[in-house]
Amino acid sequence: MLGFPCLLWLLAVTFSLVPRVHPLAPEDFGEEEEDETPRSPLPAVLCDYDRCRHLQVPCRELQRASPRACLCPGLSSPLQPPSPPRLGEVHVVAEEGSAIVHWCAPSSPVHQYWLLLGEGSEAPQKGPPLNSTIRRAELKGLKPGVAYVVCVVAANAAGESSLPGAGGEGPEGTGGPTFGPCGRLAVPPRPRSLVHAAVGVGTALALLSCGALVWHFCLRQRCGCPRRTQPAARPVERL
Repeated sequence: MLGFPCLLWLLAVTFSLVPRVHPLAPEDFGEEEEDETPRSPLPAVLCDYDRCRHLQVPCRELQRASPRACLCPGLSSPLQPPSPPRLGEVHVVAEEGSAIVHWCAPSSPVHQYWLLLGEGSEAPQKGPPLNSTIRRAELKGLKPGVAYVVCVVAANAAGESSLPGAGGEGPEGTGGPTFGPCGRLAVPPRPRSLVHAAVGVGTALALLSCGALVWHFCLRQRCGCPRRTQPAARPVERL
């Protein structure tokens, strides 16, 4: 007889452990539908990319490193030579005989840059290759009082950018496009040179003046020009 109450107690405990099923209300279906609705992606923004910034990281690397999708500026095909870069500000330091040249990258894939520097009508000299992230370079050994032509060239696997002129073979006609790859660079004379020039001109004028005076007196003596005689002083009459 004692086993029957124990059996009932075990059955009661077993049914109490079974989870109860709650009927779903219409509100529950609405919440599930809202949760399953796909969310629209965040709008893409422009990548922090500046064509004229020195040591600018390539935009593709910025896209991979950015936690949010960003857009890069359009580029031409890598199978074509790059477009000409745009020459920017040129800061001349006359005391040191140097200049700092800035430029902006073209809308093309670029592997490297280099500068061309020519003095007057002479053939331009090609500088060392520069990394594609560089937007600034220094020119040294410039002569004071001399005008130069400086050009920036971009290159990739398909070729190099063109220069203004016939067939893009040289920097002739650099006065063409306002925002082109070439520009004229005039190095002013050094201040010390101006002082020395002024002293030299003053010394030359002084020597010429002295020479003219000496020549004038010698010429008078050779030609025997009569000297002006001063009139004799009249005697003073005494009263």
